[in-house]
Amino acid sequence: MLSPLDVAIVGGGPAGLMAAEVLSREGVRVDLFDAMPSVGRKFLLAGKGGLNLTHAEPLDAFISRYGERASTLQVMLQAFGPQQVRDWAAGLGITTFVGSSQRVFPTDMKAAPLLRAWLQRLRHPAPGGESVRFHMRHRWLGWAGDGTSLRFQTPEGERQVSARTTVLALGGASWARLGSDGAWWPWLQAAEVDLAPLQPSNGGFEVQGGWTPLFRERFAGQPFKSVAIRFADDQGHSFQKKGEFVATATGVEGSLVYAVSSGLRDQINRTGSATFHLNLLPDRSPEDVLKQVAHPRGSRSLSSHLKSRLGLDGIKMAILHERCPKATMNDPVALAVAIQALPITLAATRPIDEAISTAGGVRFEALDEALMVQRRPGLFCAGEMLDWEAPTGGYLLTACLASGVVAGQGVARWLKAH
Repeated sequence: MLSPLDVAIVGGGPAGLMAAEVLSREGVRVDLFDAMPSVGRKFLLAGKGGLNLTHAEPLDAFISRYGERASTLQVMLQAFGPQQVRDWAAGLGITTFVGSSQRVFPTDMKAAPLLRAWLQRLRHPAPGGESVRFHMRHRWLGWAGDGTSLRFQTPEGERQVSARTTVLALGGASWARLGSDGAWWPWLQAAEVDLAPLQPSNGGFEVQGGWTPLFRERFAGQPFKSVAIRFADDQGHSFQKKGEFVATATGVEGSLVYAVSSGLRDQINRTGSATFHLNLLPDRSPEDVLKQVAHPRGSRSLSSHLKSRLGLDGIKMAILHERCPKATMNDPVALAVAIQALPITLAATRPIDEAISTAGGVRFEALDEALMVQRRPGLFCAGEMLDWEAPTGGYLLTACLASGVVAGQGVARWLKAH
């Protein structure tokens, strides 16, 4: 076998590429391996609707979006947070702007120009840097019998690679067709790395009992706009937010649902179901809603009455008929309450591969502050395969990039010391 590489990075997503960039600037020779024909597949997909790089809210509020892992991620996000992401993009020639929701996007709203500029810099770094060597169509198969050499499946057959240090940045288990399939789990488990179960995050849910055929056929794929969700779990946590989400053939998905998905998922795991309350008219007071519902409607149908008095029609009117018994629909007080607190019970998450991201993975307790696995010196982990989760809005990408910075810096220090 050839002499060991200095650094083998396995995974060509944002975390792996950022670790490679940090090391390249340090003059370290890096070999990056990825199973796909080209790097950044999921990154490019995320940019299809406009690449949400990060979020411009105050840093303390930004860090709080990482829930139970906020304190764990705080140091790395303070070192490489939203402003550093914007500065990094600017260094690649990509200008950014802050949208009305405080989300940060490239001015041209595209991922491909940023990725091209990034790869150009990795292949042709500034003087003093070391170019990164890319090895595509190399699917990691764990370790060889010696416990140290990396095994890869390639178009030419299996290949074994020895490296002084390794960075695993293999993603979670969603969007398997783009490379994030969670196949690394059994190999790390066999290596006695402490792992948390992989679960869907920022994904959809199935409603208990399913939708009726009429509702499903007419409204699957349609959005609920200008609504709010309120959810309280059995642990004393509560959530309330305005936004939008979509009815699917089996349940619900979309940005507002994603924002509360971790709480809904965990409640389902504990009790078998989770119920949120849907406010169809969050900008109206309860008193006004009751007044309009109770207003005499004469010969008009209830649907015509609610449309004229409250603007309720389409999918909003349909969900009331879908989830309210006749007694509620015929009782102005009960109907007014349902309009602003309609219970929607969920029975299951959608499959993990449909989710935008995943929770679980390598526990931070198994790593040191440089993201090195304590049981395997010289092995570092970064990105979504770590045990953290965050809502959409730039939080996912920022933390992946930040973890790549930390891992890259850790590798550089390790190589100097060994």
